[in-house]
Amino acid sequence: MRVVSGIQPTGNLHLGNYLGAIRNWVRMQDEMEQGSECLFFLADLHAISMPHDPAELTANSLEMAAALVACGIDPNKSILFNQAQVPAHAELQWLLMGTARMGWLNRMTQWKDKAGKNREGQSVALFSYPVLQAADVLLYQATHVPVGDDQKQHLELSRDIAQKFNNDFASEDAPVFTLPDPYIPPQAARIMSLRDGSAKMSKSDPSEMSRINLTDDADTIMKKVKKAKTDPEPLPSEAKGLEERPEALNLVSIYAAISGKEVDSVLGEFGGQGFGAFKPALGEVLVETLAPISERFRDLQEDTEMLQAILARGASKAREIGTPTLDAAYEALGLVRG
Repeated sequence: MRVVSGIQPTGNLHLGNYLGAIRNWVRMQDEMEQGSECLFFLADLHAISMPHDPAELTANSLEMAAALVACGIDPNKSILFNQAQVPAHAELQWLLMGTARMGWLNRMTQWKDKAGKNREGQSVALFSYPVLQAADVLLYQATHVPVGDDQKQHLELSRDIAQKFNNDFASEDAPVFTLPDPYIPPQAARIMSLRDGSAKMSKSDPSEMSRINLTDDADTIMKKVKKAKTDPEPLPSEAKGLEERPEALNLVSIYAAISGKEVDSVLGEFGGQGFGAFKPALGEVLVETLAPISERFRDLQEDTEMLQAILARGASKAREIGTPTLDAAYEALGLVRG
């Protein structure tokens, strides 16, 4: 089993990032059987598909590396690196561009969402970045890719590209690419804004009160939780009672996810109580979990040389793993490498 996943180095990691993706990466890493591998990368090549500040991208990449290690990604158990240090990602993307089809990319919902009405004004990279995503996983013969609801379509595209390439340029008994399967974590928490239970928690929200950052101290976390939007009704005794109550559902879901409990179990404890009792309890469990992460994160941020060394070692391992696949793709296409 080989798991491959990436995350854009956007800075300002928040609770949604941790509970929705990073914590599950740590679980996969720690539960891997002997002989299996996890490759986690900082998707800095993806980041340049949108307008960006170069210095900020560099700083965010190191910040993201520090955050991942602080959250529990162990460079001795997993391979942690950034895309740009493994040129094979971009090389393989170009080799796959002849196989990918315009119609496939036009159907990508994230392209439609990000491009909006100004499609003609968007970069070619934004349109074609799903092909880079395919290269990201196909390069390493990934068997499994962690996906949430918003990434299922992209994984299907990766499988379509791999299948067509194999059909067009390889024999049935010696395919160039493995078709990766989705890995859907058992507790893939979807964390919403503290100010709007219908919107995902996001760093792009102008209100700092909408999210809990991994860098927030205990007082800030408690303040944000106590000011989180709610409704006047007490908590129900079972999950069905949270229907049509998005803010209440969000806070109970956060408590359940951070404590490892089921929503019904949380409601069994707090059902009938108001948010005046529930919010302090939620704040305490958040502080208990996030305080050690925040402390280690701040320490790691000050050790730039160590972070760079971790990424360099990871990139070296990634290049070694990916080279045979890249060579096979060149050969299948009839290209002679220098």
